[in-house]
Amino acid sequence: MKRFGDDHADFNGNVAKVTPDQFCQPETEKMTEPYKFRIKWKNVAAYFFLHLGALYGLYLAITKAMWPTLIWAYCLYIIGVLGITAGVHRLWSHRAYKAKAPLRVILIIFNWLALQNYIIDWVSEHRVHHKFSETDADPYNAARGLFFSHIGWLMVHKHPEFTKKLQTMDFSDIYQDKMLDFQRKFYRPIGAFFCFVVPTVIPVYFWNENALTAFAVAGLFRYVWTLHCTWSINSFAHMFGNRPYDKKIASRQNFTANFWALGEGWHNYHHVFPNDYRAAEFPYAFNFTTMFIDFFAYIGWAYDLKAVSKELIEHRKLRTGEKSQTHDQAALVNGY
Repeated sequence: MKRFGDDHADFNGNVAKVTPDQFCQPETEKMTEPYKFRIKWKNVAAYFFLHLGALYGLYLAITKAMWPTLIWAYCLYIIGVLGITAGVHRLWSHRAYKAKAPLRVILIIFNWLALQNYIIDWVSEHRVHHKFSETDADPYNAARGLFFSHIGWLMVHKHPEFTKKLQTMDFSDIYQDKMLDFQRKFYRPIGAFFCFVVPTVIPVYFWNENALTAFAVAGLFRYVWTLHCTWSINSFAHMFGNRPYDKKIASRQNFTANFWALGEGWHNYHHVFPNDYRAAEFPYAFNFTTMFIDFFAYIGWAYDLKAVSKELIEHRKLRTGEKSQTHDQAALVNGY
């Protein structure tokens, strides 16, 4: 199942070379090309009915669902979010750490459960987002409003600048990954199986839950809730919160988004230091994703974890953060 709203071309070959550490270096120029929204009405209808089903699932969760079903739905939400945060985001988008084959398989399955597009497309969009944040090339440009950056970007065709900038970047690392190629080829059937069939069958088989209730609660409602939790990083974490690391960029430290997205909401830090596997200065401050990665590092399945030094963090806060000092003060502190 391809995520509603994606209209990528195939970008094999004929692209400029960009090193992994350059994936997320932002460009600040503003695009000025005239653009007119072209709505994807099929996607609008699909999300409308999907949310209706999720609301019905919420009603059943309150009035009818069994306690094991609610616990099951919550566990699936955690697993699905980890498929995005620990998997497609920190591992494949930013190469913030490396993972052995068993962990990569687990994260691919988790990603199928989240059903937020196949990994190759997700990664390519996200790298463009970091390199061209808050410009017309940014697929979920927060400068176009809260609704657009949260869900609206999936209901319209991409801006021409996105396609143009996309083709200047090198995604050979993900296109050459055989596991990711397999996930792309079988994304729809296997994704539907993990996202809707498994969540429905388990409650029905093991504790005799009503099939419709299981599907609506553990399938539809859990799926839509997971979507909004991860989307909140593109929207709320780019508009609300403080900016202790760089006051000139839009991304912010947002506790609420961080809580529901399992550690992704320390977003001002992440955009300043995108290759830090912790995605935060304080890695265990409501950051379940970092704990997850650290566990697999402990058993040897995750390795080469990248982290920024405390000295570099403090220097950056002093230089560009909201509480940064003047040039003369900074020179005095550094002994100039």
